[in-house]
Amino acid sequence: MAGGVLTLTTDFGLSDPFAGVMKGVILGIAPDVRIVDLTHEIPPQNILAGALALEAACRYFPPGTIHLAVVDPGVGSDRAPVAIQTERAYFVGPDNGLFTLVLPPDSAYRAVRLTNPDYHLHPVSATFHGRDLFAPVAAHLARGVALEAFGEPHPNLVRLSMPQPIPVGSSLQLHILHADHFGNLITDLTRDAYLAWLGAGAEEGVCLSVGGAEGVRLLRTYAEAQPGELFACFGSAGRLEIAARNASGARHTGLTPGAYVTLQRD
Repeated sequence: MAGGVLTLTTDFGLSDPFAGVMKGVILGIAPDVRIVDLTHEIPPQNILAGALALEAACRYFPPGTIHLAVVDPGVGSDRAPVAIQTERAYFVGPDNGLFTLVLPPDSAYRAVRLTNPDYHLHPVSATFHGRDLFAPVAAHLARGVALEAFGEPHPNLVRLSMPQPIPVGSSLQLHILHADHFGNLITDLTRDAYLAWLGAGAEEGVCLSVGGAEGVRLLRTYAEAQPGELFACFGSAGRLEIAARNASGARHTGLTPGAYVTLQRD
């Protein structure tokens, strides 16, 4: 692999130079790589939000893409810096659960801890591993350096303990995981899990109880809702979202990540 595509996902924001500095390091090593900014607006230190962003995006990049992600509240601690190779892509960043939703469910990946100083910038800052460890390793991957060159095997990656929908009688209790830029509330219910819960039952009559609102409709598109109406639909990433048309579902409900909502049949 030489050149190729490299994505960046961070919680650095755009008002500080950190993301740009990482690009400078990458381009100094691999000037032919195509860098795609996935997002730099992950809420600070929110590992789950970073994991959700990677889940929503990585499948749409070509095989061999390198995904460099830095949401790293444990920077400078004993958490491992890692590079990972799956069947389809590479991932570089902290081993703190950030890659939970893009890893295969079994052990169909290879991972190394980034211990080889030949591929680091020096001195290595205790507070900016994005610049000094992750960016140079990702750039050298883009130049074709083999995964094994960066360090020793690191097979047991950290995975987030993800909430799952809880059956309560004939209903499902869902968890709010994240509120996106539009105020849509992302839940832990995937489309596959919804279809399994629905079984042979009809989709008509399925609704949600959201905070104090009962009978919140499950719709196919935003356009089916009335202006300002609170509703739910499956978003493009395949998870059920609670939204308000032309408004913020988070503001409409007052709910925040960690809250519960209930999916039920009439």
